[in-house]
Amino acid sequence: MPGFRRLRMILTEVSAPPSAAIPVRAFGQHLRLGSGFSDDGSEDAVLELYLRAAMAAIEARLGLALLARSFSWTVTRWQSETSQGLPTGPVQSVDEILMIAADASETQVISTAWHLVRDARRPRLLGGGGQPLPPIPRSGQAEIRFTAGFGTAWESVPADLRQAVFLLAAHFYEHRNEDITARDTMPFGVLVLMESYRAMRVGGGL
Repeated sequence: MPGFRRLRMILTEVSAPPSAAIPVRAFGQHLRLGSGFSDDGSEDAVLELYLRAAMAAIEARLGLALLARSFSWTVTRWQSETSQGLPTGPVQSVDEILMIAADASETQVISTAWHLVRDARRPRLLGGGGQPLPPIPRSGQAEIRFTAGFGTAWESVPADLRQAVFLLAAHFYEHRNEDITARDTMPFGVLVLMESYRAMRVGGGL
């Protein structure tokens, strides 16, 4: 089809949440109360591993970032001339937009050429001043560098999602010696805690 450009999108997590932000101590207390786990600090590395796995699973299911960090998203064409949904939220800021030509040369887009809509359901980029978004180079791509997540501290994550992470991480921990099917099943309680956020993202889409 003349003028048609194939859509290609790649989301990259630029930085992971630091270990200091992962609630290992609180999770140890959660396990000790729930299963008689002795929390002497000797399994902190293992607990952090299960917490990160639970966070990743919940984020993937919801299309949300829990702890704030940097992402890079490349796209070969805009969803529309004036608007482009962002792939994860909540978006705290768009830090930079680059236009990358076919020869890999980069041009930074001036900040007045776009506007971020920090909408919990549908975070979006709009063209600045009511104008279209800057055109993406032919055979090139746009790279959007942004920060997404509820905040840098664990307490900034909504309480129901914090509880969902603990329940899922505990499930992973308690089934660590079982077959992969048992480990990878998401408990019903976790799904219930996630439901309102899942419906929000599915309804919003890109």
